[in-house]
Amino acid sequence: MALIITLIVGLFTFLGSLIIIFIKNNKKIVDFSISIGFGVLFALIILELIPETLELIQTKLTVIGSIITVIVLGTLGILILKMLDKFVPNHDSDNKNNLIHIGVMTSIALIIHNLLEGMAIYTSLSSSLKFGTILGIGVALHNIPLGMSITSLFYNNGKNNKKAILMSLLVSLSTFIGGLITFIFAGAILNEFYRGIILSITLGMLIYIVLFELLPHMVENKNKNNVVLGMLIGITLLILSTFFE
Repeated sequence: MALIITLIVGLFTFLGSLIIIFIKNNKKIVDFSISIGFGVLFALIILELIPETLELIQTKLTVIGSIITVIVLGTLGILILKMLDKFVPNHDSDNKNNLIHIGVMTSIALIIHNLLEGMAIYTSLSSSLKFGTILGIGVALHNIPLGMSITSLFYNNGKNNKKAILMSLLVSLSTFIGGLITFIFAGAILNEFYRGIILSITLGMLIYIVLFELLPHMVENKNKNNVVLGMLIGITLLILSTFFE
């Protein structure tokens, strides 16, 4: 039952992708949905990842030690993506190819994030079905705007449907895989502290994406009203989803 719920929670990312795909897409909608994605990821970093990462690291270290560790490992995450930047294709001045590149980088970071999230959901469900289900609902709701964010980067004028669907499915299934890993190893390897280490690196990756990939794209957008509105909608969606966790 716990694995089935974990799978369903992950598939809500794909639901977010379908929302973008079945809306009549054009450049304005793509740019607007990217702004929503920026708001979602920004709120995810500030409201969820930073507090959760510090809490996990503090299971073994002091408060000061935890902060230093998160900063160092977050910087490592930024450097990892910077290096991957050189190897991921389709990164040039062409706007369409640049968005695909950002989509790949975002997907890599979110897959790692969702693996850990799947572990947390499975562990919660194993100890308390009620608490685990509530947590799963909250995660599922904030997976919808994440799916929208990923798809908006790949889906450009209907020419990248297959890539959008494939990447969204990979990100969706990573939640289930995280639960499956926990089921197999029963938490013997990935305890809270080690999860905190991995999450710290993931945090750095998402900070890199938000500041060095998505933000420049939004700055270039001439319709600043849509940019601000999209950011506010994205932040609001993420905040609303946390009420159910």
